[in-house]
Formats: sequence, C-alpha cells, structure tokens
Amino acid sequence: MSKKQISFNVEVRERTGTGGAREARNNGFVPGVLYGGDDKPVAINLRLAEVLKAIETGHFLSSTATLVHKGEKQLVIPQAIQMHPITDRPVHVDLFRVTANQKIKVEVPVHFKGEDVSPGLKKGGTLNVVRHTVELLVPAGHIPEYLEADVSALEVGDNIKISDIKLPSDAEPTINDRDFTIATIAGRVAVADTEETGDEDAAEAEGEEAAEEGGED
Repeated sequence: MSKKQISFNVEVRERTGTGGAREARNNGFVPGVLYGGDDKPVAINLRLAEVLKAIETGHFLSSTATLVHKGEKQLVIPQAIQMHPITDRPVHVDLFRVTANQKIKVEVPVHFKGEDVSPGLKKGGTLNVVRHTVELLVPAGHIPEYLEADVSALEVGDNIKISDIKLPSDAEPTINDRDFTIATIAGRVAVADTEETGDEDAAEAEGEEAAEEGGED
C-alpha cells in the first residue's frame, strides 16, 4: 500500500509578509512556511506545478513529502493548505519537519472491499460508513496509503470494527479505549432482529463524534 512519493523543489523566501507572499504567487510560486524540529521556522517558496501535482494525488495531507533545497533533502508532513476562494488555487502551505522513524498522527482513508458479494448488501442492505478515515499514530516514513475493510461476509445488522482491520505492525489507532465502529450493514431485511444493534451502533457513532468535537481546541 505504498503511496506515490511527493517531492518539492523549494527556495528560501527572503521577503516575508503579505508583500513577499504576493510577489511569490505572481512569479508562479506558492508561499509556505517550514517549521518544527529543532530549527527555526523558514519562509519558503514551492513551485505551483509541483503543489498542484501533489494535490492531485489525493493524499497530500495524509502523507509525507520530501523538500529539496540546493541538493539537501528534508522529510516533512503537510499540515495545512489554503486555497483561493474563487480560483481554487493553492495560496499557502504549512509544512512540518519530521524524521522517518518519528511517530505522527495522521488520518488514513478506509477502503471497502467485498461489497459485490456481501450477503447483506445483496439482500438490499446499505453500507453505512461511520468512519471514512481513521487517525493513526504511525512512523512518518511508513504511513499506509489506506486501510482495508472487508465486508464480503457481512449480513444486515452486522458491523465492522477497528479490530477487524489489519493495521501495519508499527501503527495504532489514536482512539485506544474502545473497539470503535467503522461501518454497518443497514437495511429493511431483518429490521426487527437488528434494531437493537443498529441503535447501539448509532449511539456509539454519535458518542464518538461528540467526544471528538468536545476534545477539539
């Protein structure tokens, strides 16, 4: 599950502030800031074409990237990207310095397989995805491209938990106090038999969302 590597050839931006950022954009660059680690923050310019290519990979904010400056390389994890509200072009990027073995928190998407053979879905059930991504604590140099959830054997009323998903040996979910739900098979078939399970899954999903919202700064 390896990702296509993202690389940026960058320049140090001597002129900072609004004027420097505007000048960078006018010259075909995306202004950014490199911070983290033991070094001070540095204003940088990234090539617009390279940033657009990185965004097109679909995992810009969930994978590491390599910065190249005068032959020297630095591993980073993108922290944020600002887009222009009208043109939808990138206008600023925040990058955080990391090392390959440094464990970081990152959202990893969940892919589902077996939907075409799932007995519950064949009976008219619906795949109800509770979590499209899972936040993992994982080494920066070993971020999985995605997690795979197999629903091929699920009936209506069944669910798939995080414990049902095989994680890399060096990764763990940041939520570690419960076996949280990833998805359920909901449907009209056997509603009476699965009503209680469905209520529990819905309550768990709502509880997790409330807990996460309450923990945000």
